[in-house]
Amino acid sequence: MRVSAKADYAVRACAELATSPTGEPVAVETLAAGQGLPTSFLERILGDLRRGGVVVSVRGRSGGYKLARPASEITLADVMRATEGPLVTVRDERPPSLSYEGSATALLDVWVALRVSVRDVLDEVTLEALAAGDLPAPVQAMLQRADAWENP
Repeated sequence: MRVSAKADYAVRACAELATSPTGEPVAVETLAAGQGLPTSFLERILGDLRRGGVVVSVRGRSGGYKLARPASEITLADVMRATEGPLVTVRDERPPSLSYEGSATALLDVWVALRVSVRDVLDEVTLEALAAGDLPAPVQAMLQRADAWENP
């Protein structure tokens, strides 16, 4: 699985919004500076997040962006889907729409299992948990595996 810069920046910007005191709107420049992100790229990403229902924009002198729902109700999967679409695709298709024959027949099962494992992480981690550094126990358990930090 490849996480694009767009998805990475979107999650980081939303984590910044999750720490905004009392949910006050945050200016794009402030979000960008908080995570060292390019402002112009972040503006486009925030547009995707707004269209995806993750953030809302507030106009005016003290305007900016804020989360559309409480950080405890927004998962990393929500953010990534808003910016990139489905979490796992193969040749830009969702796994259930694929079929394989012969020796590759079981490959569909592998792609579906991959999608399930990605969901097991991204659908469980909320922006609140991420911002607090308090990841769910199943995710923490994955990090304890001996091979978790190896790059084969």
